[in-house]
Amino acid sequence: MSLKIPQSTKTIVLKKSPEGRSPVYHDAVLEERPIPALKPEEVLVKIGAVSFNRRELWIRLGQYPGITFGSVLGADGAGTVIASGRPDDHLILKRVFLVPMRGWDTDPEAPESDFGIIGGGSNPPIGTFSDYVVVERNQVVQSPDHLDDVTLSAWPLGGLTAWRAAIVNAEASRGQNILITGIGGGVALLAMQLSLAKGANVYVTSGSEDKIRKAVSLGAKAGVNYKSNWAIQLSNIIKEGNGTGKIDAIVDSGGGDIMGQASKVLKAGGKVVCYGMTANPKITFTMREVLKNQRLIGSTMGSHKDLLDATKFMAEHRITPIVSQVVNGLAATEEGFDIMKRGDQFGKIVIKLENTERAYL
Repeated sequence: MSLKIPQSTKTIVLKKSPEGRSPVYHDAVLEERPIPALKPEEVLVKIGAVSFNRRELWIRLGQYPGITFGSVLGADGAGTVIASGRPDDHLILKRVFLVPMRGWDTDPEAPESDFGIIGGGSNPPIGTFSDYVVVERNQVVQSPDHLDDVTLSAWPLGGLTAWRAAIVNAEASRGQNILITGIGGGVALLAMQLSLAKGANVYVTSGSEDKIRKAVSLGAKAGVNYKSNWAIQLSNIIKEGNGTGKIDAIVDSGGGDIMGQASKVLKAGGKVVCYGMTANPKITFTMREVLKNQRLIGSTMGSHKDLLDATKFMAEHRITPIVSQVVNGLAATEEGFDIMKRGDQFGKIVIKLENTERAYL
């Protein structure tokens, strides 16, 4: 069984920045492309919503490795399977989201083969910013029933990254004190939501008091402004709450002097899990941390198994990814990039390709 298959799809394609444009900012162009015939192990997904990750902005700025001009942008997308290369496929008319990476299946430590993220490159050669996407049927996951396409599109890449950082590597669990830096970004918010669902005491940092207030309203114990002497402030807050004054693990996206700051509040034997370096692409690790048996762990994305585990946990706990702003249609893609460049969002920026009835923060 299958529905009528469209012959073409609108899609957002990466084009090289014109000569002389400074700084470099590659174009995101709306094009119409033919939809190829489905192979036996492929399905056609009608996309309902896609979401932005910061990597899309880095790609356009020429600051991301392995970009391919002419490729389709976007790593996150959710929609409905409308056709399959396999007769009577049970996935037809099922709501799904696309697996955002390839090359890491089950290994608990690192990818087994050439790791690649979809969107903007050639490995693999697909992206989600499109009305329709042809994808391997084993690279879609059925959608939890408590989410629509808009909220679900905010999950895959960010949810996997957050799960790997906060749950697998930081080992957030009941009663632990977990610090999540840079709250407001999609990964940081999902790391907070997952850690809270595990029963951890979550603390946050941000340069925005408004973002800290929003995080507390969602369950964080407290937050501190990273522009201040935040580690001492946080230690005092924790002492008032439970007497230890120490953090068990930090989930960080900034890099830079995180270890120097963390030494004031991280317990001996504690962990700093770094999944990004937006502040400074270097972290200094000194003998001070060695003597405290503290650990610095790099964490990026995760495996297909991690994604399935994370999605099952998300569904069981009815976690809803935070959506900051929704723009309508692929023609509004540039509007989404403008919002991301401002950097004031709290949650994910989503492009809605279909009508949906939900309210967002």
